[in-house]
Parts: sequence; structure tokens; C-alpha cells
Amino acid sequence: MLLGTAIALLLVGVVLSLALGVREVAFGQTWDALTHPVTGNVDHGVIRGQRVPRTIIALLAGLALGLAGVLSQGITRNPLADPGLLGLNAGAALGIVIAATAFGVLSPLSSVWFAFAGAAVAAVLVFAIGHGRPVQLALAGATLTAFLTPISTLVLFRDVDAFNKLRFWSVGALTGRDIDAVEVLWPFIALGVVLAVFVAHRLNGLALGDDVAAALGQGVGTTRAIAGIAIICLAGAATALAGPIALVGLAVPHAARRLVGTDYRWVVPMSAVLGPVLLLAADIIGRLVKADELEAGVVAAVLGAPVLIGVARGRRVSGL
Repeated sequence: MLLGTAIALLLVGVVLSLALGVREVAFGQTWDALTHPVTGNVDHGVIRGQRVPRTIIALLAGLALGLAGVLSQGITRNPLADPGLLGLNAGAALGIVIAATAFGVLSPLSSVWFAFAGAAVAAVLVFAIGHGRPVQLALAGATLTAFLTPISTLVLFRDVDAFNKLRFWSVGALTGRDIDAVEVLWPFIALGVVLAVFVAHRLNGLALGDDVAAALGQGVGTTRAIAGIAIICLAGAATALAGPIALVGLAVPHAARRLVGTDYRWVVPMSAVLGPVLLLAADIIGRLVKADELEAGVVAAVLGAPVLIGVARGRRVSGL
């Protein structure tokens, strides 16, 4: 019932994302733009050319970040783990910045490989430094993020052309990408979703500890490897689509556990729904609070913070 409610909330978010914005468009015009578009109609052009792409990007990026977050926490048994805190988003962002500044690569098809490479290198560094221990992984990831983020900013600022093209993306934005980016990146997100569904029940075994999971016949290394590939696909694609958006992957799994408990067979699909809900809400609020819009990454951080504050003030962190 809770999952169905979350899906209904997601559908409401999609409708509001298509209908609301800086330019006022009636709901009837929104429906006509989707079903019977008229060439030259400004309202229809806004709906189909701007709001539809950013709504789809919010859905895919939110899905990817929510799943990447719950997988990160599951394989590390660390409540602070997420692609942002573990340095994967920072590594993917640096890869895209290097692609744009050093090689002039700005197309999603080409830059996504740099994002995957950056996320993979960051993951290897974090796990090598942290030795797979929850606290050490969090410290290593936070350190790597603090190191890579200013480097990305410095490199981007030194190239004016690249900065002008990526300045909104660099703070986490759903604008600046068209539907072509979605067509390129959705297969990687789909692969990540399939792998996440495949390992969901295995994460319950990891939550009992590596020794218990192995005694139950589960391949611990295999589970972590499959989940790691999924995280890299999801985090890399989400970063290529919307930039380095923080807190979504960290807050969403905790919210999902509060709603459906600690069984990953429910936590994973709930996180897959709540991620897009949070990102759509952030985008809608960002459109309405300022005349020139506020980027979704900034608003998502503000919306995710209360969830984490509630977790921090709780007597215990929901089981991982």
C-alpha cells in the first residue's frame, strides 16, 4: 500500500512538473501539447521542448540516485554511504569536466564514458583506502570528494567555453540537456536497475554479516561486484544527465526504510520511486521560488537535509 501511494505521488509529481513553471500554462494547454501539438504555439513549445525533457531527466536521474544510494549502503553496511559521500559523483563529475576541457567532448554519448571512468577510479580508491570497513569507507569517500570537487571547479573555471556550457550542470541541474541525452543514457540506467533488482534479496544476507552470508551459501564477493557495477552505471549516468546532485542517494534509502522496514526486497523498489519524487519536487519548487529558477541540485539538498536530521536525532539508525 505504501509503495502504491509513493507511485501515485510520483504520478502527481510528473503532472505538476509538466504543468507548472515560470511561464503559466493552463492544464488544458498542457494536455493538448502532449496529445495534439500545434506548430508555432509558444505554450506547446515550452511544454514539449523544455518541461518534457527535464521531467524525464528528473525521473531517470532520481531513479538512478535512489538506487545507487541504497546499493551503496547495502554493500558497505554503512548508513552514511551514497555515491556522493563515497566520492563516485565527484569522480564522475571530474571525468566529465576533463572530457569537456581537455578533449572538447560535450556530447552525452562521449562524456558518459568519462563519467563511468571517473566513478570507477573513485570507487577503487575509496575501497582501497577504506579496506571495506564502514567508517573508513565514509572517511575515505568524504576525503576524496573534498579533494576532487575543488579540482573540478578549478579546471572548469580555467576554460571559459566549457564553463559556460557546464555551469548549470556543475551545481546539479535538469536544464541544459535535451532528449538526445536521455536516448543515449537510459540503457545504462536500465542496466543498473536490472542489476539492482537482481541483488536486492542478496543484500539481506550481507546485512547479517559477511560470515553469515557466506555460511548461507551466498557469494559475498560476487554480490558486491554486481552491486558495484550497478552503482557505477547509475551514478555515472545520473551525473552525466543532471550533474553532481547531493543528498538524494543518502536521504532516500533512509526514508524508504522508515516506511517499509529493512527488507531490501521492499527498500530497493521504494527507493527507486522516492528518488524521482524528491528530485521532481526539488525541480518544481526551484521553478516557483524564483523568477529565474533555482537549480534542482540546490533545492534537493535543502529537501534531503530534514530527512537526515531526523535520522541523526533518532535513537537508532534503521538497520542495514
